[in-house]
Amino acid sequence: MNCLLYRWKVFNQEDIAESLRNLGVNVIEYEEASVYIDEDKGLKFHNYAEVYNKIKGVDIVFSFNYFAHVSNICEELQIPYVSWSVDSPLISLFHESIYNKCNYIFIFDKFFYIQIKDLGLEHVYYLPLAVNAARLQETIKRKSKEEINAGLKSDVSFVGSMYHRNSFDAIAGKLPEELRDYFMEVLKEQLFIPGMELIDESLSPKILEELLEATSFVQSEGSFSDLALVFTNTFLGFKLANMERVVTINALASAIKDRYTMDLYTDNADDKLRGVRVKDFVDYKKTMPKVFNNSKINLNISLRNIRSGIPLRVWDVLGSGGFLLSNRQIEIRDYFIEGKEIECYSTIEEAVTKTLYYLEHDEERIKIAQNGLEKVEKEHSYDRRIEEILDIVKKEKQNKYM
Repeated sequence: MNCLLYRWKVFNQEDIAESLRNLGVNVIEYEEASVYIDEDKGLKFHNYAEVYNKIKGVDIVFSFNYFAHVSNICEELQIPYVSWSVDSPLISLFHESIYNKCNYIFIFDKFFYIQIKDLGLEHVYYLPLAVNAARLQETIKRKSKEEINAGLKSDVSFVGSMYHRNSFDAIAGKLPEELRDYFMEVLKEQLFIPGMELIDESLSPKILEELLEATSFVQSEGSFSDLALVFTNTFLGFKLANMERVVTINALASAIKDRYTMDLYTDNADDKLRGVRVKDFVDYKKTMPKVFNNSKINLNISLRNIRSGIPLRVWDVLGSGGFLLSNRQIEIRDYFIEGKEIECYSTIEEAVTKTLYYLEHDEERIKIAQNGLEKVEKEHSYDRRIEEILDIVKKEKQNKYM
């Protein structure tokens, strides 16, 4: 089998390529360099003929997330196209091309999976993300005392964006003052309530009309996403992420400051942080596993846009043998035992309490991290996930063009 891996800027594509090769698939990796920005229609991929020629002749095409132009080419050539989401909600799926018969769409967030399934698609599947623990452990073995002394050892750490520069702040000055204040009140209330229900309910038809006047929302060709979907997730969702991460990290830094330190590895710091050691963002392959392995406690604060699923950070921390304290995502309980393989919190107060506890109880913390590593090594490898994907395609593709 010849598989074209359609690459873009996402961390774990090499893990996919490795697993495909482990299963005997010949992988052709392709990253389209020819892109241009159309201010009216958004990001467009051009040089259709180049992509067409790359796809022509292979047996299957695979990508993380979904690309409409790739699907349309695969549909024309009657080649299966596998898309596995790493973002949720994946707005590019709200496109007329998702009804192409070539598509096999895999979604890691069960909440979003149900939304897409309800659109009447034939071949859409729920599939959680995975981890290449062997690669992470090999990277960790190459660590040196010099690297640890250079600052990779932490008491409590968080690796990720602070969303300090977000779309909501970018347009806030263009919104009527009353509307801007309304959204800030909604965000403040939602901050201490799990989920996104208050935000979902905040967009009445009247408010959407005001937003249309204040923003330059334009749908790309073939898209059926709407302003409510885009504004809820890419504007309010990212602003909420900024607020939640600042408040949570500051609370932990304040609680542990007398004996321990709170480290933040980010490319986008926030001036509202207090008592936090801000460090440069770390390389996903070379350095991030070492940070996870050398932190006593690794913090996960999931984007609220991910309504129920387990984000990639969780899998990578566990695969690095790190102890993880995560917000209590609904699907975590489907795969892990809290208090045995992972620890979770629902409130900032619970996060502070558990952080203080596990900083003082080394044996328990280390045992939980070991159990988490064993679980993902045994049950959640990319090899297992890719084998499941290929089995589905193999069983069903013969019937699609009959």
